[in-house]
Amino acid sequence: MSIRIRNARGEFTEAVEVSASDAKNSFGRILERVAKDGGVTITRRHEPLAVVIPIETYTRLANAEARLLDTLSDEFDALLMRMQAPGAAKAMQTAFAMAPAEMGRAAVHMADRDGPPRRAKAASRRKRVVKRHA
Repeated sequence: MSIRIRNARGEFTEAVEVSASDAKNSFGRILERVAKDGGVTITRRHEPLAVVIPIETYTRLANAEARLLDTLSDEFDALLMRMQAPGAAKAMQTAFAMAPAEMGRAAVHMADRDGPPRRAKAASRRKRVVKRHA
């Protein structure tokens, strides 16, 4: 299994594979490869064991993970607040009791309610087509 990394030029490439014993015996050369190629895969018995990457890459990945976790936490908190609103428990019980077809009809109804009516959408589309051909 090859590991793909982004090199210093920003291109995805396959990481050079080095055995664990070679890494142990020549760590300085491993660090040179990391600086040059963007990362090295350390293998044991031809199976990936670890990846050595530049600190800039590690920092970027760690920050991206933190932002993603913050976003997910915020979305969960907002959902939890909506679920605790008055009437939410009854609405959820009603939704779980619905048959799939009934749930589908309810979803279509809510989509229609939240957006412009279907007739208005179709009329708007017809007007655009007429204007293009005029």
